Amino acid sequence: MARSATGLNYRDYLQLDTLLACQQCESARHGSPAHDEMLFIIVHQTYELWFKQILFELDHVQGVFAGDVVDDRAIGSAVHGLGRIGEILRLLIQQLAVLETMTPLDFLDFRDLLFPASGSQSLQFRLLETRLGLKSASRLTIEGRTHDANLPPADREQLAETAEMPSVADQVERWLARTPFIDMGSYSFRDAYRRAVQDMLDGDATMVRARGGLSEAERQAELQSLATAKASFDALFDETAHRKLQAEGHWRMSARALQAALFVNLYRDEPVLQLPFRLLSLLMDVDEQLTTWRYRHALMVQRMIGLKVGTGGSSGHDYLRRTAEQHRVFGDLFALSTFLIPRSRLPVLPPDVRQAMGYRYAGLPQP
Repeated sequence: MARSATGLNYRDYLQLDTLLACQQCESARHGSPAHDEMLFIIVHQTYELWFKQILFELDHVQGVFAGDVVDDRAIGSAVHGLGRIGEILRLLIQQLAVLETMTPLDFLDFRDLLFPASGSQSLQFRLLETRLGLKSASRLTIEGRTHDANLPPADREQLAETAEMPSVADQVERWLARTPFIDMGSYSFRDAYRRAVQDMLDGDATMVRARGGLSEAERQAELQSLATAKASFDALFDETAHRKLQAEGHWRMSARALQAALFVNLYRDEPVLQLPFRLLSLLMDVDEQLTTWRYRHALMVQRMIGLKVGTGGSSGHDYLRRTAEQHRVFGDLFALSTFLIPRSRLPVLPPDVRQAMGYRYAGLPQP
């Protein structure tokens, strides 16, 4: 690529004249400048810039997983993109500490001038949530109004169109469901793992029955706990039971996709599964960082406005706190830890399956 004949100026390249003219304080416009409004504007403008970068990274990640066949060579770049998103979200959490150098009394110097502007009007953040996989039906309402009620019509239309497209969660689920190794030749991960779990739980039940020092009530409580664990394992591998749990909202992913994700977690040391394991871990990181950001945001709002209503008409702290609890996307991946068993109990993979998941040059004679 050829360089510009005249060279490039730093100020022009970053369009600093435009960028640095974007901080227009309402308090100054009204004749009573509030010192901390500049900080408030810059922090929120910076959020929007980072949201733009996250959406840009999601373009690439979703491009990798868009087809019916995912190019294995591209998964590494998707992993890299998700890692970058996670680091950006960590940075966004840290930015709240900068904003909190503004005291509640400082905020009151200009807060009334902001009505009805609100963070709920951030289209980019709504797009970010939607593209990751937060469904409209799962969103909390804002004082009885839908999540997009504060957006202008054009933004609502764009958000609705995005909601109709496959999300990262949808794409990853379909990719997992195509995992070939859980059923290969005569090998069935489903059957091998269920037997291992059954043997482990039967052994635990035998120890509970033989253990001294327990009252009958304690013994029955432990046995019931083991029976509940067995029922949970069985439901994960029973299509009919799983579909019932899906309909009740307990699971989002299909049974096949969940079994594949469990397989990836259990056998993550196999060469072909190392990147998929990293990908699933990063999806949980992104979900965790977003949840942490929402919760920290809720605490900051409580610190700044107490029990006052938010500028956009929400209940402020209470609404934001509930979004931290309910606006999760990859909860299924977190829940899989319930179904892990110790490595010592893990069924050994058949040689042909292990060979298929290994490096092709393994076992070649050395020069």
